[in-house]
Amino acid sequence: MQECKPGDNPIAKGDKFSLSQCPKGNLEIQEMQKIPYASAVGSLMYAQVCTRPDIAFIVGMLGRYLSNPGMDHWKAAKKVMRYLKRTKDYMLTYRRSDQLEITGYSDSDYAGCQDSKRSTSGYIYMLAGGAVSWRSAKQTLTASSTMAAEFIACYEASNHGILLRNLVTRLRIVEGIERPLKLYCDNKSAVLYSNNNRSSAKSKYIDIKFLVVKERVQNGQISIEHLGTNSMIADPLTKGLPPKVFHEHTARMGVLPLEESLV
Repeated sequence: MQECKPGDNPIAKGDKFSLSQCPKGNLEIQEMQKIPYASAVGSLMYAQVCTRPDIAFIVGMLGRYLSNPGMDHWKAAKKVMRYLKRTKDYMLTYRRSDQLEITGYSDSDYAGCQDSKRSTSGYIYMLAGGAVSWRSAKQTLTASSTMAAEFIACYEASNHGILLRNLVTRLRIVEGIERPLKLYCDNKSAVLYSNNNRSSAKSKYIDIKFLVVKERVQNGQISIEHLGTNSMIADPLTKGLPPKVFHEHTARMGVLPLEESLV
């Protein structure tokens, strides 16, 4: 893939992957064994963990089929490599600021997994104009509504956010923090439910462990606020997007080419 044609996106809007695309006959399995799928996905995983949050969603998706990948999965992996070919000079960038504050963005798709109908959670934390921590992963239970999927994503994001905030405080990167950790979510129902200490019949099915989010809001540890989908930086961590929207979000993550980072 060193001389491959550069690609515009790591994953297109509407791209779906499932177990139905895995090889079923011995001949197909033998053909796929000649392809270094696991090695390629492992290398992509290294890139996304270290410096490339923009490919976190698709790499996590491809990692679900390591045991029996199909040709569609391999084509998708090569598509990611074509995107990296075009953006090989991109890097995480940060800007000097007198007001250092960690800000989180949480998002979720709903029932995006074609096999289990589980949702994908994604979060990203920003500091000094660039991403410092991010994750895209399939949720551990099946959410029965968009609000539940978003609320579970907020729970996972808040867990990591509090840990991250404690770390940077002890390292004295950020000192004198008195305000709650700000976490943005683009689902109004999930935001209202997080800030409301009352329950309702529709929300009683949510596992009790996730209700710790409400406690954290009430005791001032975190502040969950609504943010429009167009401004939700974590959107590329949960789904494929149109190229223009994807590149706008990537730039806001602080993932920029060398010449722009020096401006």
